Amino acid sequence: EDKLVESGGGLVRPGDSLLLSCAASGRVSFPYCMGWFRQAPGKEREGVAIIDTSRRLETYGDSVKGRFTISKDNAKNTVYLEMNNLKPEDSAMYYCASRSPCPNERMTGALYKSWGQGTQVTVST
Repeated sequence: EDKLVESGGGLVRPGDSLLLSCAASGRVSFPYCMGWFRQAPGKEREGVAIIDTSRRLETYGDSVKGRFTISKDNAKNTVYLEMNNLKPEDSAMYYCASRSPCPNERMTGALYKSWGQGTQVTVST
């Protein structure tokens, strides 16, 4: 399994932007899917964005399309999540996850084997 370490969370105001990073170390197998899920208190885990490194395919959750962008730096084994026009409903713990090979259902968290500890994102006035 990969070791995943997230960074970049914080407290921001509505309309602000944040950049999350997830660095993978250990036995990183290519190709793989890597990306972000989030979970707010009392809510189910939600797929945010996943990138398939073999096909350069990006998948986004409906609630973040057009506002969030996932990207990768293969040389650094790092995936980024650029979050723009943040809304209070984006507040959650954001978790990085990875799996090799990619699961058929990319936005299903239960199919991912490696998880980070999470980074908190809070959007509030």
